[in-house]
Amino acid sequence: MTRSDLVEELAARFSQLTHRDAEYAVKTILDAMSDALVRGHRIEIRGFGSFSINRRPPRMGRNPRSGESVHIPEKRVPHFKPGKALREAVDERTAEIEAAGAKR
Repeated sequence: MTRSDLVEELAARFSQLTHRDAEYAVKTILDAMSDALVRGHRIEIRGFGSFSINRRPPRMGRNPRSGESVHIPEKRVPHFKPGKALREAVDERTAEIEAAGAKR
């Protein structure tokens, strides 16, 4: 699902929202989440999962073309950990889809 798909879904589910309002709501939520992660905060959405920042330490890499060693600096990257309800729902639905596909 892309951002525009999410906007379309919101606009379709809530008829009182215009497409522009749905787009603004999605943008506002994603911007707030991005800002929280940039500040180093953890985001937890019960039943869905949590977002946090992981630190990747500096390391030595290798240029695949020339083979020479390259220093890769430390990075901080976003990390998503799905919640129990989301994991179970995905597992259950994929099992149903696989079972329906096997019946054909």
